[in-house]
Amino acid sequence: MQQVFSPSNLPFVKMHGLGNDFVIFDSRGIDARVTPKLAKAIGDRNRGVGFDQLAEIKDGKGTDISLDFWNSDGSRAGACGNATRCVAWLMMQESGNNSVTIRTERGVLHAVRAGDEVSVNMGHPQRDWHEVPLSHAVNTNHLPLAGDPVAVGMGNPHVVFFVDDIAGVDVAAQGVAVEHDPLFPQRTNVEFAQVRGHDEIRMRVWERGAGITLACGSGACATAVAAAERGLTGRTVRMEVDGGWMSLDWRDDGVWMTGPVQFVFKGEFDASFLEQI
Repeated sequence: MQQVFSPSNLPFVKMHGLGNDFVIFDSRGIDARVTPKLAKAIGDRNRGVGFDQLAEIKDGKGTDISLDFWNSDGSRAGACGNATRCVAWLMMQESGNNSVTIRTERGVLHAVRAGDEVSVNMGHPQRDWHEVPLSHAVNTNHLPLAGDPVAVGMGNPHVVFFVDDIAGVDVAAQGVAVEHDPLFPQRTNVEFAQVRGHDEIRMRVWERGAGITLACGSGACATAVAAAERGLTGRTVRMEVDGGWMSLDWRDDGVWMTGPVQFVFKGEFDASFLEQI
């Protein structure tokens, strides 16, 4: 199949997974092009395109491709599960294969077709305090914060609060406060989860560098791990996020996440826009 991207200019693709939306660049065969200023300018929903995260595809290093992730505030993101699934779908459409290997800061991730959806193995959760990372040694299953949350690393830091009524949570106010708590030297993503049963969770998320998003793949993985560690659910759950439903399966080889992806449009940045950055 013909490549989606042309390396001779600066095209992009817009996709989303459950409303978690992304701008995607293909930089295979050329130097990486994304800078903090460029990511922030493109991420502006009024003056740019807008996204929750930006994904830049690069040549693989012993894998099919490599991926870098950026937040809409211009900061780097170590992992992004839904963007990984979207890019995996693009690469499988391009190659005609039903699987792809992707090198990220998180490590080598494996993605496969799952009917009309895409599954990705997000790897083993990071449970030690220094892996998350936290600023000092604490019990990651019971952080010394109001609400008794759980800390989980999934290539990026997460803190999960279990609540009785998720509709009553002020996600923005609580999220931004926890994101910048001194316990998290790299800031943190913040999840609020209501367990509905042994195999079902409702989750909302505040993402560091992006704010409230309709879904967060690594956050869903972290929430599933935290619920299982607390004994609130099994290791396989369905999860409802603001943007829809996904499935999580914490297996011996890592946390598998499955959900839909949507190609929205492709475009090209105008030279006059780029010159202003």
